[in-house]
Amino acid sequence: MDRTSAQPHVVIVGGGISGLAAAFFLRDAAVRVTVLEGSPRLGGKLSVSEIAGVAVDEGAEALLVTRPEGTGLIAEAGLGDQRAVPGPTSSAIWTRGALRPLPRRQFMGVPSDMAELARSGVLSDEGVARASQDLELPPTARDGDVPVAGYVAARLGEEVVDRLVDPLLGGVYAGRSAELSFDATLPALAAASRRHRSLAEAARSLLPPAGPVQAPAAAGGRNGTPAPGTRAGGAVFTTLTGGLGMLPGYLAKASGADVRTSAMARGLAPAGSGWRLTVGPAAAPERIDADAVILAIPARPAGRLLADAPGLSAAVTAFGEIRYASMAIVTLAYPRSAFPGPGLDALGWSGYLVPAVDGRAVKAVTFSTVKWPHLAGPPASGGGPLEIVRCSVGRIGEEALLQRADEDLAALAAAELAAATGVQGRPAASRVTRWGGALPQYTVGHLDRVATIRAAVAARPGLAICGAAYDGVGIPACVATAREAVTQVMAFLAGRPPASSSPAS
Repeated sequence: MDRTSAQPHVVIVGGGISGLAAAFFLRDAAVRVTVLEGSPRLGGKLSVSEIAGVAVDEGAEALLVTRPEGTGLIAEAGLGDQRAVPGPTSSAIWTRGALRPLPRRQFMGVPSDMAELARSGVLSDEGVARASQDLELPPTARDGDVPVAGYVAARLGEEVVDRLVDPLLGGVYAGRSAELSFDATLPALAAASRRHRSLAEAARSLLPPAGPVQAPAAAGGRNGTPAPGTRAGGAVFTTLTGGLGMLPGYLAKASGADVRTSAMARGLAPAGSGWRLTVGPAAAPERIDADAVILAIPARPAGRLLADAPGLSAAVTAFGEIRYASMAIVTLAYPRSAFPGPGLDALGWSGYLVPAVDGRAVKAVTFSTVKWPHLAGPPASGGGPLEIVRCSVGRIGEEALLQRADEDLAALAAAELAAATGVQGRPAASRVTRWGGALPQYTVGHLDRVATIRAAVAARPGLAICGAAYDGVGIPACVATAREAVTQVMAFLAGRPPASSSPAS
């Protein structure tokens, strides 16, 4: 390709939500955009397919409304009228032999109300007594970044870590709180903990004021408590009625970019005033020249692409230090009559978490037809109403579990679901979706690694990064990094001579 063409050429490596969002944000810019996706399909960890005639997400199935980047992207893409809100139900913890309510007055598992914590039954009496000591203990010294588990256990005890904080963080990162960075994974709580002697008080400062509950139990969780999926101004989460997995296709089309799948970028090097990418098999490589490049791929592939680029050795080292966890989603469909009640709604939950200390394979379960009422109607394939359940399997270090055959994972998930909920019989349908290397681990020192990467990349004109490896694994955080990357490359291109004066290559 010849950079003497009328418009600068921006190449985006990676066709997940971050890369496609970046392409979409460039749709009105005076640039030519190419998206290179190494796998046969677009979307990264967003994908939707049918199970028992119902379209259900295989990967991420919700995004936060409290961050505007995700909902803003949906609106810009013209999909605002397809947003759905969750049903007003509560979450549980399956621990100590029973489904127990997740305390409402908690922040990512850190309790703020000891009386409510005791009533939940999640902790033993000894565990509650130890957690209550937080209110009297002197300040806990913290010099720099520390593991979540270390700091929380020092304030509230090991049971709070094991049965509340660890399962909540495991649901987000598939990681272990003993390794995850307090500052990177819980930045608001880490900052608040520097202003409050008690960690429970720090958590309380981040929660909306407690008040008398007016709504009946049927409108919220058990005992009429407001649902974790809602807030004073409405729902905390949203999705698309056709599944979030439909979003990548819409973005790709609306972006107007040249979007290519099965186009693996294998090399990236400076070339003149821009960059040259090597794409495709070693036996028949393709060379693509670009004025600017956005890397929207996981950390280690990004490090490999930049391994030979001058001035980026520190970034390459930092990329290599970011580990990833694998997981699988087992989706099960049952006749509604198979559940006591009948139906999942009678249980009073939208799902539950499972602490690793309880020794179960499944770490989190979502009752999809309860959380998302639009999924609960009769399936398109006909027959009676179904209940759809998504079971998340796999924490970091549990690779052997994920090597089991699909039918074994589905049977294991169904057996554990039966033990927790009392569902009878076999599922009418099952689906196993494996996500290898899906979730970056924000271990201690993550913020320093990201700062090193960003500083090195910023020193290379026409290069930018985005994705889940940096500021958050959720869709809004990924979209925010995509917009930042676009801003960077457009600022660079605006300061360059016109493309027609650039040398050909």
